[in-house]
Amino acid sequence: MNTVDNFNFNNKRALIRVDFNVPIDKKTFAVTDDTRIKAAVPTIKKILADGGAVVLMSHLGRPLKKLKEDGTVDYEKHSLKHVVKRTSELLGVDVKFATDCVSDEAFNLSASLKMGEVLLLENLRFYKEEEKGNEEFAKKLSAHGNFYVNDAFGTAHRAHASTAVIAQFFHGAKTFGYVMANEIKNADKVMKQAQKPFTAIMGGAKVSDKILIIENMIDKADYILIGGGMAYTFFKAMGGQIGNSLVEEDKLDLAKQLLEKAKAKGCQMLLPADSIIADKFDNDAQLSSCENFEIPQGWMGLDLGKKAIYDFREVILKSKTILWNGPMGVFEMSNFANGTIEIAKAIVEATSKGAFSLIGGGDSAAAVNQFNMADKVSYVSTGGGALLEYFEGKELPGHCGGDRVTFS
Repeated sequence: MNTVDNFNFNNKRALIRVDFNVPIDKKTFAVTDDTRIKAAVPTIKKILADGGAVVLMSHLGRPLKKLKEDGTVDYEKHSLKHVVKRTSELLGVDVKFATDCVSDEAFNLSASLKMGEVLLLENLRFYKEEEKGNEEFAKKLSAHGNFYVNDAFGTAHRAHASTAVIAQFFHGAKTFGYVMANEIKNADKVMKQAQKPFTAIMGGAKVSDKILIIENMIDKADYILIGGGMAYTFFKAMGGQIGNSLVEEDKLDLAKQLLEKAKAKGCQMLLPADSIIADKFDNDAQLSSCENFEIPQGWMGLDLGKKAIYDFREVILKSKTILWNGPMGVFEMSNFANGTIEIAKAIVEATSKGAFSLIGGGDSAAAVNQFNMADKVSYVSTGGGALLEYFEGKELPGHCGGDRVTFS
C-alpha cells in the first residue's frame, strides 16, 4: 500500500480526507475525545515538514438526518469550527477555517494558502451530495488541492464523494495517510498473522450487530468470549431464565446455530457464567448477582459477575493475539462498569507479557480511553463501523484510485 512516505510534498497543496467526527460537549462545544484528531497529526505534519500546505475535509455527525424542530439543519451543533482550536493546539499551527466546503470563499482560502499553512473546510455532510457519492460534488472538492490523501479509515466503509469518488480527479497524485496504513497493518496482524492462541472478545447490546464478525471469527479464533447484552440472547436460546434482560427474540435460532458452528469448528465460545443484575436500568437500582441461567423475573443482567470475569481473564492471559470489540456491560454507569474495566485490565496484563492486542473502535476504544489504558494495549482503532466490516471480510469502498481497502 502506498502512503505519504512514498511522496515528497514540497510545494504541494494536499487535500486530506480526515475523520474528525469527534464527540463534542453539548453546552461548551469543546472536543471531549481528541483521539481521531491526534491520529491524523503525523500525516499532516509529514506533509508540512516536506514544505507542503494542507486542506483538511471531514464530516461531523449526520446533520441532514438530525434536523431541528423547524426542519432546518443545526449548523452550530454540527460545525467543524468547534475542532479548530484543538487541531491547532495538536499541530502547533494556527488552523484556518472555511465556513463552507464548496463556496467561493472556501476556494479563495485554499488557493491562497502558503506552504506550511493548514485550512479546515466546514462539514461535508451539510451537503446531501457527500453521502450520495455525487461525482460533480467530488469534482468540486478536488479543486481544493493538487494532491489527494485519504486518511479517514472511519469512513472507508462508506461510498461517499470525499472517499470513494474523489480520487479519480487526482491522476498519479493520490495516496493513503498513516491512519489508513496503520489500521490495515494492525488489522492484518489479527486476521492474517495471528499468533495462537487467538481470542476474540465480543460485547455490546445485540447479536444482530455482530453476526458476520462472529461467524468470521469462528473460522479464525481459538476462543470467542461473549459479553454485554448480546449474551442473554444466547442464554435464552439455550433454555435459560434471563428475567428482564435484553434479548433479541428473533435471533434465538441464530444464536443456537452460532454455538453449534463454533463447536463443529473447534472454536471455544465462552458465555459469562454469572452477572451483576439490577431491578431496573438505572445506576441507582437495587443490585444483586446470580448465574445467567437463573435470573429472576423483574431483574436484568447489566454487567459481568465475578466468576465470568475470572473465567474470561484466564483465557485472555494465555492468549497471544486478542481482538476486543464491544463492552462487557453498561460501562457508562459506574455500578456496571467493573466487568469492562477488569477485561481491559486483563488485556493490558496480557499485552505486557507479549500478546498483541487490538481494541476495535467504538465503545471499546471509548472504554480504554476512559480508563486511561489506551497506551498499554498494542493498538486502538479509530474506525468502529469500518473495522467491523473489514473483519466481516467485506471490501471497503474508500480508496485511492485503483488502491482499494480490501481484506480476505
